Amino acid sequence: MRPYLALLQDIIDNGVDKGDRTGTGTRSVFGRQLRYDLAQGFPLLTTKKLHLKSIIYELLWFLRGDTNIRFLKENGVSIWDEWATPEGELGPVYGAQWRHWRGEDGQVYDQVQTLVDGLKQNPNSRRHIINAWNVALLPDEQQKPWQNAAAGKMALPPCHVLYQFYVANERLSASLYIRSNDMFLGHPYNTASLALLTMMLAQQCDLGLGDIVVSIGDAHIYCNHFEQVALQLSREPRTLPQLQFARKPASIFDYQYEDFVLMGYDPHPHIPAPIAV
Repeated sequence: MRPYLALLQDIIDNGVDKGDRTGTGTRSVFGRQLRYDLAQGFPLLTTKKLHLKSIIYELLWFLRGDTNIRFLKENGVSIWDEWATPEGELGPVYGAQWRHWRGEDGQVYDQVQTLVDGLKQNPNSRRHIINAWNVALLPDEQQKPWQNAAAGKMALPPCHVLYQFYVANERLSASLYIRSNDMFLGHPYNTASLALLTMMLAQQCDLGLGDIVVSIGDAHIYCNHFEQVALQLSREPRTLPQLQFARKPASIFDYQYEDFVLMGYDPHPHIPAPIAV
């Protein structure tokens, strides 16, 4: 994970201080890319402890097509709480776009099932894509997230916008474009989630593992995270853990939390930090 730490240092040293929607303020750079070889280990940050349970359940929640935080709360995950309505609704965020994209003709498109079918039937295609940027449902930036969700819009516009998958030599690689990335809190979660999804797809499609590539538009550190970033940069990275599956579920939609087995994770202690809402 040294490239990630180097990018944090680059933002601190060379980033531009900017205002933002939350009023917190950020220091940011534009247009960066990080690559991880999944054969080298599972890319779970070791310079601070991450809550893998939250990462797994969030991905399972996306794959359910769910947009209410009830499932997350029932499983002890609170990472979406601040943006939901009192009833737990977030509007048509990731899960809705991944599994229930509505076309102009009223037809519902399941991008995940289409992706799995495409990887199996035509692995050389250049159209293995999941897209979450549905212009018709983007929120009003002047409204609070829960106000947008109550109005049937997305509580927040998607940050991890577009996934593309690529098969070569019977190995699956993935590329993710993130338009806006909180590099201290969000990016480590996004990277691990992309790795999980790629590994699940590879298992379902009987493919080996290649690389994951994360391309970032606005890569930023919130101004109230500078001390936490300095602490993290003072720590020496440790050996990456390994992740295996306890079984092969019947489909990409049938994974359970217990199917993910993490081995050898020895991180530095967790570093708490406030989230910008």
